[in-house]
Amino acid sequence: MSKVLTALSVSVDGYITGRDPGAGRGLGDAPMLFDWYSDGDTPSTVLDGFTLSAPSARLFDSLAARVGASLAGRNTYDDSGWATGGAPHPTAPLVVLSHRPAPRRNERQTFVGTGIEDAVAVARDLAGDRDVALMGGGVVTAALAAGLVDEVVLHQVPILLGGGRPFFQSLPGHVRLRLVEAVPAPGVTHLHYEVAK
Repeated sequence: MSKVLTALSVSVDGYITGRDPGAGRGLGDAPMLFDWYSDGDTPSTVLDGFTLSAPSARLFDSLAARVGASLAGRNTYDDSGWATGGAPHPTAPLVVLSHRPAPRRNERQTFVGTGIEDAVAVARDLAGDRDVALMGGGVVTAALAAGLVDEVVLHQVPILLGGGRPFFQSLPGHVRLRLVEAVPAPGVTHLHYEVAK
């Protein structure tokens, strides 16, 4: 069965965007969260345009190669400018959890408005035997609360942002993680966890 994972860049104080993210403003005033995507000399073998350090490329490509579908919340969708038909992965379809309808019809995007369980089920169906990648703090938190997440990867960037959108929102209880791997790399430390179930 496919796994459900999240792998997002995050500041040391837990933010996945800077202040004032939104449509036309991207992820706010914190582009440095993503400097590690392009600060190396090892091209990604999965995503064009990414030149990472060798340790980052190994982990990044191993995760990106597993993705069969992405699942994002509406804020992430709007902030990232995917209304024109884009998606975070070059080959994987995008599922969007939203109570608002799609701005336009696109064959690579599916909107689900009936909750996280249904959205994950749709994404798993689209992913086939590959994995589902979650994007956005609200989606990740809802999936964790529902017991649907198998792996959490924090691409932790050594910066304190002091504000923005947090990676994790309020959970109804504790979620225990087991460290699988810690990969130090220039400008980022990759912390790969399994969710204890």
